[in-house]
Amino acid sequence: MVDKELQLAEIAEKIKKCKLCFLSEGRISAVPGVGSFDAEIVFIGEGPGAREDKTGEPFVGASGKFLDEMLASVKLNRSDVFITNIVKCRPPKNRDPLPDEVAICTENYFWKQLDIIAPKIIITLGRHAMYRFLPADRKISEDHGKLFQFKSPKTGRNFNILPLYHPAAALYNGSMRGVLLEDFKRVPKILKKLK
Repeated sequence: MVDKELQLAEIAEKIKKCKLCFLSEGRISAVPGVGSFDAEIVFIGEGPGAREDKTGEPFVGASGKFLDEMLASVKLNRSDVFITNIVKCRPPKNRDPLPDEVAICTENYFWKQLDIIAPKIIITLGRHAMYRFLPADRKISEDHGKLFQFKSPKTGRNFNILPLYHPAAALYNGSMRGVLLEDFKRVPKILKKLK
């Protein structure tokens, strides 16, 4: 059997060369994701921003710095987890990804990455990422920090989903910083229960 690291590297190469949707036309770099192929935790955002488009790495701007701080608060760093986005190329002017863009990325890359890594917890960052796993009538204001179950549409594998506010929320609203840090404190406890 081909090992996980090689499988993820092959998907990353396909993402970097992908021309399946409009997003590929305006990108500088595709952003496949970074971290451990054996991660127990996968963090998922909606899509790359301007800095991510330049570097090819997710969460490298101010939001990424706060994500790193939150990881450190529970004695983790980027090499312990896997960080990616629903869509792998930056939508123009940071608009929301269109349904066909999401469908192409999830069908060809996203679900495959998750099924290879098989994390114990998927942590969605922001409501847009949360809606890929939970019904659209759910509210992040009510559901952040709570654990949900989700079945992969590709393989039927069950995943544990932990929705959190996007780190950018703390940059725009200082009171959100404490909420995010509190939610993060639950991560080691949840992991322990799931083992």
